[in-house]
Amino acid sequence: MYRLLLCFRYLRTRYIALASIISVTLGVATLIVVNSVMSGFSVEMHERLHGLASDILIECHASGGMPEPEEHLAEIKRIVGDDLVGSSMSVHVPSMLGIDFNGQLITRHVNLVGIDAETYDKVSHFGRYLIHPENQEQVSFDLKNDGFAEAREGFPASGWHYRKARVAYEKALDQERKRIAEMDRAVTRLEQESRDRSDADGPTIGRMIPAEMMGGEMLSGNGNNDGEMDLFDASHEQYPGIILGISTCSNKLRDESGNVRDHYYCRPGDDVRLMFPNASETPKVVNQKFTVVDLYESGMSEYDSTFAFVRLDHLQEFRGMIDPISGGKSITTIQLKLAEGANLNLVRDALRARFPPDTFAYSIQTWRDMQGPLLAAVRLETTILNILLFLIIAVAGFGILATFFMIVVEKTRDIGTLKALGASGGGVMSIFLSYGLLLGMVGSGVGLIGGILFVQNINEIAGVIEKITGQEVFDPTVYYFTEIPTILDPFTMCWVMAGAVAIATTASVLPAMRAARMHPVTALRFE
Repeated sequence: MYRLLLCFRYLRTRYIALASIISVTLGVATLIVVNSVMSGFSVEMHERLHGLASDILIECHASGGMPEPEEHLAEIKRIVGDDLVGSSMSVHVPSMLGIDFNGQLITRHVNLVGIDAETYDKVSHFGRYLIHPENQEQVSFDLKNDGFAEAREGFPASGWHYRKARVAYEKALDQERKRIAEMDRAVTRLEQESRDRSDADGPTIGRMIPAEMMGGEMLSGNGNNDGEMDLFDASHEQYPGIILGISTCSNKLRDESGNVRDHYYCRPGDDVRLMFPNASETPKVVNQKFTVVDLYESGMSEYDSTFAFVRLDHLQEFRGMIDPISGGKSITTIQLKLAEGANLNLVRDALRARFPPDTFAYSIQTWRDMQGPLLAAVRLETTILNILLFLIIAVAGFGILATFFMIVVEKTRDIGTLKALGASGGGVMSIFLSYGLLLGMVGSGVGLIGGILFVQNINEIAGVIEKITGQEVFDPTVYYFTEIPTILDPFTMCWVMAGAVAIATTASVLPAMRAARMHPVTALRFE
């Protein structure tokens, strides 16, 4: 009992113990905050990367693609067995996107992907990243009437209503331009006739253009020089639908008041042009118009700025990937969705054994293989941060060590008295070990509570920091999230607390051993 009484007495009366507690508290709180933020970012990144790609991808690098995909898929199902819960076929091809923006041509290099809308959303989270609510439920490449602005705040008018209004405006503008051009030509012709008559009859002054000529030939143009009717009516028809990554057709900028706004070069209802190679042995450029039907925003700039999606059968037709004799269609990619808990690496190795790379020009990878460098970099960064931040607690440990040595020197007489009264060396040693354990428990406990409170209010704290400094913690023009993602992992909090207590206890071992070895006569004589 005397050991605990002395520990609590030292803890209450020594300000230097308070400094040690604060050091441990700050170290534990910092580790909890950093680990929760890093875990939040990591989980968010994993979820998005996994949602963008299926569990396993089989890519064919041949220019003509993978023939007879149904037979390949049947063989894959035989190998994978019950672990296979979904599959989808697609075509990937590099292409050049052209957007007409206020008379200017904006070009983007994109990866054009032909997908099967029925199956693609079953192997990935494609639908949830689309803007229109109906497309989030079931992906469609047909343009919707409206509903885009309601789903996304600040989104410009889009859909069929916008398309019809834009086409009507463009037709009226084109007719006005043609009318002005006709007037200019008529005026030029009349002036030329006037000059010709002037040369024949002598100079005249102020010849007037007859009003009936102004309203006859000049205003009778029908706005179609070749006299042929345009068979495609953009106000009621659309080209093959395309879904663009939001960063391929927009840009985040700040307005004069400092608010971040999205500036769109095109929107659902506009037409764009794509150029991509066909699948023949002598590739030729295919130039095809598409109608934007929706936008894709995953929050990963690598995808949002480089991907565009069209219907699989349309892209196969445009690229000539359909055999004119047999009607067989080729693809470039097969995506597999496996059951929860399935061993991805085991399935990947089995598929690689069936389709060896020295025989088939296939690349078989899991989604982790595809994002291996990024995931490894995040893990390495987390490990290094934990090591560096744990040094804060180590510094507190050295402070506890120095504090305890001072206490042993200062309490030499008390130690001698305790030993003279019959206290054993182990009992004296346990006093200082218990003191160190108590410091670690109090410091880590307060740090745990402080870290949890900080994490739960981290976005409000970030807002306060932004008001004080005048700078945003996370610039929305760079980052695609509005709040800091955090995850409190109980296991992480437990090992952080255990590590802090272990360091504080270990720091008290040497002073405790010195006190335990002290002879009572020597200690009393020292005083």
